[in-house]
Amino acid sequence: MSNGTILLVEDNPDDELLTLRAFKKNHIMNPVVVAHDGVEALDWLFGTGAHDGRDTSVAPQVILLDLNLPKLSGLQVLEQIRADDRTRLVPVVVLTSSQEEEDMVRSYTLGANSYVRKPVDFAEFIEAVKGLGLYWLLINQTAPRHG
Repeated sequence: MSNGTILLVEDNPDDELLTLRAFKKNHIMNPVVVAHDGVEALDWLFGTGAHDGRDTSVAPQVILLDLNLPKLSGLQVLEQIRADDRTRLVPVVVLTSSQEEEDMVRSYTLGANSYVRKPVDFAEFIEAVKGLGLYWLLINQTAPRHG
């Protein structure tokens, strides 16, 4: 598959490990940057804080965003991603265990490209990640980046 960076925003170490294992099992070899909270995700995206000086012209090909994050929620992160010209067009897939319909509606209202509930079963999760990888990394055409 293509080699664009995946930004995985996930605070649960078990879910992080499962996602990385699912990438490997599906031969998704893209570089993965993991942010463990909302602030870290925004720092990486915008080259601030611990990531001060990072070349922000290199945007991720896709952001996999959990909603239940410490410091800033996934919805707050999504709102800031969509409010900034540098990241407004980056595909964001909300990947969450939330069963709340309100979270789904709010995610789409704030500009999420997709909303995926994390399957509890690992085999199902591998299939879900395979579908995400095929679509977002291989099939989807990313908008050109400006600014």
